[in-house]
Amino acid sequence: MKLFLSLALMTSALASASSLIQYHDDAKLGRILTDSSGMTLYIFTKDAPDVSNCYDQCAVNWPPLTLQDAKDLPDEPGYGLIKRKDGAFQVTYNSWPLYYWVKDQKAGDTTGQAVGKVWWVANQMPLITVQKDTAQGNVLAGPNNMTLYIFTKDEGTTSNCYDQCATNWPPLLVSHEIQLMGTFKSRLGVTTRKDGTLQVTLDGKPVYYWVKDQKAGDTTGQAVGNVWWVIQDEAAK
Repeated sequence: MKLFLSLALMTSALASASSLIQYHDDAKLGRILTDSSGMTLYIFTKDAPDVSNCYDQCAVNWPPLTLQDAKDLPDEPGYGLIKRKDGAFQVTYNSWPLYYWVKDQKAGDTTGQAVGKVWWVANQMPLITVQKDTAQGNVLAGPNNMTLYIFTKDEGTTSNCYDQCATNWPPLLVSHEIQLMGTFKSRLGVTTRKDGTLQVTLDGKPVYYWVKDQKAGDTTGQAVGNVWWVIQDEAAK
């Protein structure tokens, strides 16, 4: 079974361009990277930028995501290729080489998360973007381009939004703080929620989505209960 799975993973690693990388919103890990068949992708914190340090038995356990042709890279910012010692070309995302975990059995599995405290599910980055000219002006949005909010009943970096509140206002999650990247990196942090997940903070405040926003640019959560507010882009003020 493991041999079959490993072969299947390597086959999927040679997927064609249009669907090589997909994104999946995981309830515990946030917006994560998968291949075209939904198998989770990981980063290795012992790698260096654009350098893989995973070979031999490591690469058996953590097969690299490889391509035969650079033209098959996703046409999105952040993706690149590095040449491995065996001549194969491994896909990188924001300079992190990407891998599978041999013990993941099916699409959606994330059993490689935190293995050895050096392997982490790859999150979509950059984490925070700007949605321009919305009903509330230029506002900050998550990696899925949906508007982000703050909750005035939170206390510092501690979230007070759980249960039904968290269903209505899903927190922006990440698998590891090392993946806080992009334009707003200096303002980003994480706070640990009661279930152990890591919620992103901006300027020390936990950030959330609003379940009733339907598309990028929606700001229907503004002023709900007089405690929920969009985050305006400071640069546009």
